[in-house]
Amino acid sequence: MIYQRIFAAVGVVAAISLGFALPAFADTKIGAINFEEVVQKSPQYKAADTKVSTEFGKRKADIESQGKQLQDDAQKYQKDHDVLSADARAKTEKDLQQRQIDLQYAQKKFQDDFTTRNRDLTQQIVTQIRAVITQVAKEKGFDLVVTDPVYAAASIDISDEVLKRLAAAPDAGK
Repeated sequence: MIYQRIFAAVGVVAAISLGFALPAFADTKIGAINFEEVVQKSPQYKAADTKVSTEFGKRKADIESQGKQLQDDAQKYQKDHDVLSADARAKTEKDLQQRQIDLQYAQKKFQDDFTTRNRDLTQQIVTQIRAVITQVAKEKGFDLVVTDPVYAAASIDISDEVLKRLAAAPDAGK
């Protein structure tokens, strides 16, 4: 019973507030964009993805190769452990431990460099996409552009227009 009164009171307050707010929004023209989709479909994003893969591909392969070699050497050591002298075991264990430390450092450095480069390229793309969104919104007379709405009618969705302009940009795909 008390819940019904609370909901009724909230409903009355909302209706009164909405009644006063509607005239203010009557002349507001709203646009919508699926930002994530635009970013992922943009030629700039695809070019940046290719660029990062090219820049870091060889380094990633080298680290993976070092890891595989370390794993193979560790397995060989486990197999030969009993036949090695105490000095050879100690030397091999020290070498394997140092290589493990070096590999972990190289992996961390790679991940940090990759993350930084990826973030920098993504920020450049996002800045460019936002500039195109602003340009399209102004040309179409939108007062507000909402990103990633649950639903947007095709008449207010500017995602395709933004993608077309991004594709036509001089740096598209580079």
